[in-house]
Amino acid sequence: MSRIFISSQANAILPEYLRERGHSVSFVKARAGMSKAIASHPDIYMCCLGDTVFHGDPSLLLPSYPGDSIYNGCSTGHFFIHNLNHTAPDLLSAVEKAGQTVIHVSQGYSKCNCVVVDEKSIITADKGIERAAAAAGLEVLPIAKAQVLIEGYQYGFLGGASGRVGDEVIFNGDLSQHSDYAAIREFIENRGLRVVFFRDYPLTDIGSIIEERA
Repeated sequence: MSRIFISSQANAILPEYLRERGHSVSFVKARAGMSKAIASHPDIYMCCLGDTVFHGDPSLLLPSYPGDSIYNGCSTGHFFIHNLNHTAPDLLSAVEKAGQTVIHVSQGYSKCNCVVVDEKSIITADKGIERAAAAAGLEVLPIAKAQVLIEGYQYGFLGGASGRVGDEVIFNGDLSQHSDYAAIREFIENRGLRVVFFRDYPLTDIGSIIEERA
């Protein structure tokens, strides 16, 4: 099946589920010099550009924002959403080569802030991303923020607690406790996809669940 990148700090229930579905799981380990809260987050080091995953150069990363966000762009496969003032040149070159439509936003942690549903649909609590994405032609479900855990910060982001894997959108934790659960589920299922989540633990930002299909 696919190769899935997840944080080495992820709850054991998540990789167990992925392996049961026939996927190969690759753990991203914490890198020295990065903020402890995100040091093992896949979306700090790589960016899914559709069927392929772009792996960035870790030596270009800096320990604090915005230098740690240079690879945290959100690609739907058709659109690429990021603060282009911070995007690493090698990633931007790959995006342009892939022919994706670029959307500039003020948010550097764009992937953290977006649940990618399909090529033209995202879920986000970031108002700036919501406005820019909708203006570019994406279907956007706006949701409430501050309902996702992350160590070291007041709250994390739903995009960082999720990932599209095949025909499933998987959430790392109990999505049913989110105030917008019903709307999130409907938005995803209306696009022919399955919602997967785990009631055993709270929604937790682990730097996305990234699938590499190629």
